[in-house]
Amino acid sequence: MHASAPEVPPASPPRASRLKRWIIGVLLLLGIFAGLAAVKAGQIVSMISAGETFVQPPESVTSAQAESFGWQGTRSAVGTVLALRGVTLSAELPGVVNDIRFENGASVKKGQVLVQLDTSSEQAQLAGAEADAELSRLTRERAEKLNAQGANTQSELDAVRARALQSSATVAHLKSLIAKKTIRAPFDGRIGIRQVELGQLVSPGNPIASLQSSTPALVEFQLPQQALAQVKQGQKVRLRVDVFPGESWEGDLTTINPEVELSSRNVRMRATVPNADGRLLPGMFVSVEVLSDASEQVVAIPATAVLFAPYGDSVFTLSEGKDAAGKTALLARQQFVRLGERRGDYVAVTSGLKPGQTVVSSGVFKLRNGMAVVVNNALAPPIEVAPQPVNP
Repeated sequence: MHASAPEVPPASPPRASRLKRWIIGVLLLLGIFAGLAAVKAGQIVSMISAGETFVQPPESVTSAQAESFGWQGTRSAVGTVLALRGVTLSAELPGVVNDIRFENGASVKKGQVLVQLDTSSEQAQLAGAEADAELSRLTRERAEKLNAQGANTQSELDAVRARALQSSATVAHLKSLIAKKTIRAPFDGRIGIRQVELGQLVSPGNPIASLQSSTPALVEFQLPQQALAQVKQGQKVRLRVDVFPGESWEGDLTTINPEVELSSRNVRMRATVPNADGRLLPGMFVSVEVLSDASEQVVAIPATAVLFAPYGDSVFTLSEGKDAAGKTALLARQQFVRLGERRGDYVAVTSGLKPGQTVVSSGVFKLRNGMAVVVNNALAPPIEVAPQPVNP
C-alpha cells in the first residue's frame, strides 16, 4: 500500500490586500465627511450672506407733535372736606325724651326745637315760684309806701326787697332749667341720624344727633414749605372728588397756617368752597389744585411717548434718513429728555425737545435707535389735557 500525501491548508489572503481594503474604506468615509462639510459650509455662507443683505421691515407706530401750551401753574395736594360748623348735640341736664321734632337727615334752621325733655316737674315748680314772686312784688310795693310814710323801718324794707329779688331769681332759675331741657338747633344745617328714642332717659353728654353746616364747605390740605413762595390767600382752588367723576368745584384759599409742622415740614391750609347742592360732605377725600395767578409756556408731549428708564427718560423723534438697505425711510432717533409736570394725557418736557418736533407716541418699547418706522395714526387714541373717563 502506498502512503497518502499530507493535506496542504488553503493559502490565506496576503496581508497587503487586507490593508488595501482598509485604506479604501477610510478614504471613502473621509470623502463622505468632506462632502457633508462642504455642503454645510455652503449653507452657512449662504445664511451669512443673506443675513448681511436682510433689511428688517419698518415697525408700525403712531406719532404726535411736541406742542407749546400755556399751562396755568398749579400745586396739587390731597385734602379732606370739613364742615363750616359741626357739633354733636347732647343734653345738658338729665331727663326723659318727651318729644322728637326732626327727621333723620333733614335740614333744620337755627333755633328750631329738635328734642323736648320732660319738664312737668319744673313747670309745676315754676307756677308756685311765679305766684311767690308776685306776692313778693306786691309786698315790696306796700313796704315802700309804708316806708315813705315812716310806718316801717329801713331794715324791714330791705328784707322785703331781698325777698322779692330771691323770688324772681327762683323763677329765672326754673325757666333756665326748662330752656335747657328744650334742645334747639344752634345754627342752620343738616342733622344726622338720631341716637335717642321717645321715653329714653338721657344723661348729660349723651349724644342726640350730629348737626353739620357744609354750605359753604371747608377743605383742609397740606403743601410742602417750598410752596409758600408761590401760594397766598385769595388764590383760586379747584377740587375733584372720585364720587363725581368729571365734575369740579372752585373756591378760594382762605387760610394759611402761620407755622410749619416739624414732623413733615408741611403747611396746613384751608379753602372755602361754595357747596349749594350739599354734595361735598364732611370727611370726603378730595384732590386739590391751588391755581397760580399766571400761566407759563411749556413744551408738552403725550406721556405714552416717553421711554422711562433708570438711566434717563427718552423719546424717539422721527426724521428722514437712509435705512440699512440705503433707501430713504422714516427713522426713529432716540433722544434723552428732562420731564416736568404731568397733566392729563400730556407731560411737560423741560429740556431735550423743541415745539414742532415729531415724536413716536406709541410703540416706543419696540424701537431701537435708527430703526425704520412707518406711521399709522388711523387708530391712535385722542390725547387730551383733561381727559374724561368713560364708563363701559
